[in-house]
Amino acid sequence: MIYNFLTSVFFLFYSFSTPTTAPKQAEAPKAIASVATTDNTASAAAATYNSLKAGSHAMPSLESFSKAFAGYSQLKAQGRVTKELLTIVDFSRSSNTKRLWIIDMKTQTILYNTLVAHGRNSGDEFATQFSNDNSSNKSSLGFYSTGELYNGKHGLSMKLDGLEPGINSNARTRAVVMHAADYVSEGFIKQHRRLGRSLGCPALPPALNKEIVNLIKGKSCLFIYHPSRNYSQASRLVA
Repeated sequence: MIYNFLTSVFFLFYSFSTPTTAPKQAEAPKAIASVATTDNTASAAAATYNSLKAGSHAMPSLESFSKAFAGYSQLKAQGRVTKELLTIVDFSRSSNTKRLWIIDMKTQTILYNTLVAHGRNSGDEFATQFSNDNSSNKSSLGFYSTGELYNGKHGLSMKLDGLEPGINSNARTRAVVMHAADYVSEGFIKQHRRLGRSLGCPALPPALNKEIVNLIKGKSCLFIYHPSRNYSQASRLVA
């Protein structure tokens, strides 16, 4: 009798306890799908990079292009950017080098490669510190949608909408815009041994500003890159 009773108790205990481990297995397909999507995006980025027609322009780094490609692809699919143009600013590079690229993603052609300024509190020759805070006078990393043109104190300028909360989402309120600046020139570099700096805006050479902003205005994708661990951990577009 005692033996039968213990056997029944053991059977009931086993029946109720074993199913609790089953739900963990259901997560595996999602993890596999995520890895597969990441691998597919990386492969597509590499294939596009290797097909770029640079002409006389230098190439962006594969690392910056791959990050830009991943975010651009998501934003384009979501309709948050609509033009087949991708602008990359690589703030891992010296400000004395041409570190802005504009790429026609439809024809896979580099259209421009030129100088671009960073914020005065982001660093001297190299940008190393970034912020989304008002009055920080620092550049903000991440993905932007280009906005409308207007005439301001720097002449023809283009507003920017930061698309990453907590990273660059204050771009409009900070008046972070794309505009021309005399300090973005080879002459300034020769005189000061570094490019001039802005209050956080990606400022352009005066000779190219008008044609560039007219080309990329109106919901094209701008990506400001730096291999910052803080950015990589916070961004949902380059994870």
